[in-house]
Amino acid sequence: MSRIPVGLQMYTVRDVCEQDFVGALRQVADMGYEGVELAGSYDLEAEVLRDILADVNLNCIGSHTSFDDINQVAAFHKTVNCKYVGGSSMSPTGFPTDSKSLLAAAKYSNELGAALQEQGLHFYFHNHAHEFKKIDDRYTLDLFYESTDPQLVYAQIDVFWVQYADVDPSAYLRQYPNRCPLVHIKDMDKNKDFTEVGHGVLDWDNIFAACEEVNAQWYVVEQDTCHRPSMESAKISFETFRKRGMV
Repeated sequence: MSRIPVGLQMYTVRDVCEQDFVGALRQVADMGYEGVELAGSYDLEAEVLRDILADVNLNCIGSHTSFDDINQVAAFHKTVNCKYVGGSSMSPTGFPTDSKSLLAAAKYSNELGAALQEQGLHFYFHNHAHEFKKIDDRYTLDLFYESTDPQLVYAQIDVFWVQYADVDPSAYLRQYPNRCPLVHIKDMDKNKDFTEVGHGVLDWDNIFAACEEVNAQWYVVEQDTCHRPSMESAKISFETFRKRGMV
């Protein structure tokens, strides 16, 4: 199998982005990351961002965004050459708590995915831990994915939050082959707090093997909270891939 490249979710370094987004992108590129997943554009116009990304040789691999205006979302992301757009909301009416609201959330997500597909984009859903609450003795997240079209709603499995819910991340990934193009890679310390990739308790040998088996396209490093300067955390996580011979 060809090598899976490594990108960074820019939310990790949001404090730096708020001060100098362009500078943050340059620092991320200098570390060796090949792509970024956006968490906002910090008021940069799409054409400007596209040119900056090209200048620093970064791919825009994904984007967490809102979907108030599909045409605007599509225009922006097509301009920056970003094919995957997503978020962590199953439905604008709130998190489903029963079968009826689950099916309504699936219908909304299918329709959103279809609208984006018509524009040449792909929609993905990013999980946290609460999606492992149960409806009718089944994980809400499983019911959601079973009720959505895999060609319209892709799965962005966040391995930290799967582990946080006391579910095996590698086993969970293997449930969704060819549906997980962008996998969120983040580690957990012994106290269930965030830490740099390779410095916690997650079983990376098994997780990376599962990513290859399900044909993941990108590893996307993210650290929700950093306990040292965020750029330093991003660099430490990237160095784990380097030490493993993966970049």
